[in-house]
Order: sequence, then C-alpha cells, then structure tokens
Amino acid sequence: MNAMNRNELRKLWQAEETKGFQGWDFSYLAGRMEEEELPWDYKANVQARMSGDTVMLDMGTGGGEFLLSLSPPPGKTYATESYLPNYELCRTKLPACGIEVKLVEDDNVLPFEDGLFDLVINRHESFSTREVWRILKPGGVFVTQQVGGMNNREMSRFLLGEGAMTTPADYNLSQTAGELEAAGFGVLERREYFPELRFKNVGAFVFFAKIIEWEFAGFSVDRCFERLLELHEAVERDGHVRSLEHRFFILACKPFM
Repeated sequence: MNAMNRNELRKLWQAEETKGFQGWDFSYLAGRMEEEELPWDYKANVQARMSGDTVMLDMGTGGGEFLLSLSPPPGKTYATESYLPNYELCRTKLPACGIEVKLVEDDNVLPFEDGLFDLVINRHESFSTREVWRILKPGGVFVTQQVGGMNNREMSRFLLGEGAMTTPADYNLSQTAGELEAAGFGVLERREYFPELRFKNVGAFVFFAKIIEWEFAGFSVDRCFERLLELHEAVERDGHVRSLEHRFFILACKPFM
C-alpha cells in the first residue's frame, strides 16, 4: 500500500472517528454493519408481559427509541438513564408520551418506592439485583438482555492489547442467574449466545469503536492505525471483518410472599 493510499485511509477513518452520536441509534451504519440475529426475541418477550394496566420501568433507556417502539401505557411507564446527554434527550420527548424519566447515577439507589412495578425491563444496562427486587411487586417480572464479558474481547485485544475492556471476562449467564436466584428470584428462562458482528468497511468499525469506549478504551485511529490497515486488508480479501459478540437473556419473577 503506497503512502497516498495510507494517508487517504487515515483521513477517511479520522472523519468517522469524529462523527457525532445521539441516543442509541446505529442507523448510520445501515448496510455497513451486520449483526447476527439472536435465537430469542427480547421485544416479543417484553410485549407478552405488557398490558394497559402494567406499571413498568425501562432501565437504561438510552434515547428512548426501544421503549417508544413498545407503545407502553402512558402514565404508567417510567424510564431511567445514567448518560447525561441521553437523559436530556429523553426529557425532551418521553414526557409527551406519558413516560416519566429519571436520571440515575447509582444502580444501588433507584428513585422509586418499594413494590411499584409489575414489570422491569433492562436491555444492556447494569443493575443492582437488590434494587430490582425492592421495586418489583410480588409476582412482578424482570426481563433482561445483557452484554456478556466476552463481547468484542478478541477484537479489543487485537487492537489495544490486554486491559482495554472494563467489563470482567467472567460476566455471563451463569453468574447473573445465580445472583438473581440467591436474592430470591425464580429464574423462568435463561439463554446465552455468541453472535457474529460483521463490518463491511473499516470506517464503520471506527465509528462503532469510538462509541463503545468501555470495550475499546483508548482507541483512536492514530494509535491503532497499523492494526486498522490489517483489518482493511481483511475486508479487501473477505468482504468484511468480524467480531464475536456475547449476549445472554434472563426472565425472572419475584414470587408472591
């Protein structure tokens, strides 16, 4: 690869590196990033447990995109968010739909009364098992899909070496389900899968890696440029570059006393 091509690629990738991102919307990568489907349907599981009378909470709602797609019952739906830009975004759109949003800085201190919720949902957000138990009614249901500790770990190690991921490698289905059961929950369903994530060009991956900073801590185009060139060669050869993800799903119930 000649110097001109290298410089052109660097400029192209640096432009991707500086693009803005709002909410939790990856539509910008449509057609450039493909994610293998999971063998379960998180949304269908949530909807199956919703009704017009359900008092529900969406933990870590992001920009509220997923929650709004559920058409949740107005006046009975709450959301939390810890990332301030997303919280401010939600404050401008969720209340108009009858959804109250709260800024949460500590998973161990949720701003809700005991036994308020029939349903607590959580997609890719950290949580305190004790607090989820406290805010659920007896008979209430907790539905969560989590990102496991092996998510993108191989790719992170390739680019940045050991130590660039903040998520413990052993964060998995067995550990989390065990904690819920120890707290008194009945775990009704548990599933785990390692889907493949494909990027059709390196620019798409650069945009992605800058957002997922807890898995690619310290990533920059300049720091990882030689490794990115190796990924570019793989795309030229294979049509894509792949990363292995890690997901697990738990459906749990707080029993009646």
